[in-house]
Amino acid sequence: MPDQIKADFSSLALSIASSAAMSLGLAPDQETGETRIDKNMAKFNIDMLMMLKDKTKSNLTEDESHLIVSLIQDLQARFIQI
Repeated sequence: MPDQIKADFSSLALSIASSAAMSLGLAPDQETGETRIDKNMAKFNIDMLMMLKDKTKSNLTEDESHLIVSLIQDLQARFIQI
């Protein structure tokens, strides 16, 4: 039996970031295998990460805080390139 995915903050942040990456054309759609750019959806997912960071402020471990800040910065940098 495969290992179960742990439901934690990092998994949530990475899931949202993965959706943003797909919307930025950085990763293929898992169903179609195609890449496409949807700036509105990418912005929505980046905004979701920013909201999550703000709402969980002071409640994150150092690793979790570093992860979400890094994800947001990377995705924002890629967003302005498209």
